[in-house]
Amino acid sequence: MSDNKLLISFKNDLHKYSLEQLRYIRENGVWSIGQMYDHLIVCAHEYLDNMETCTKLIEEHPRGKTKFGEQLYKNGEFPPIKIRLPDELNSPPNNSDSKEVLLSRMDQLILRLSHWESKVDDINSNNKVEHGGFGWLNAKEWYDLVGMHFRHHLRQKAELESYIL
Repeated sequence: MSDNKLLISFKNDLHKYSLEQLRYIRENGVWSIGQMYDHLIVCAHEYLDNMETCTKLIEEHPRGKTKFGEQLYKNGEFPPIKIRLPDELNSPPNNSDSKEVLLSRMDQLILRLSHWESKVDDINSNNKVEHGGFGWLNAKEWYDLVGMHFRHHLRQKAELESYIL
């Protein structure tokens, strides 16, 4: 499934949740479905911001990825494990958006991703921005990270849905 189709699928799934289901938190430390969507949207825009920064760089960065970053891109996906960020980077996502707001935010993200789909391969692959865990990524790698991140959260989405549907 293409990244755009994946995001459209996530967007379409929003229609099946009530506001209560979107905001339901089963237990402390477990996100709601709405929080998962917020996290995905915020991160995707951060990735695309970094991708756009790559388009503006004048100086090339020949540095590479970390060992984890190399493995991630070699596999084309995150490992099938839960990843917890350090506490200082792990504040809970927003849990107050309505379904309509989340739908609008997903539309904006899908449009932004679509805008760059045909352009990203033409960006100098030596223009890189550093990712804290994966090392130095070029525009295509930042772009691809959006889809990898959404696919990574498919298991979490299924788990959260099992609590409410």
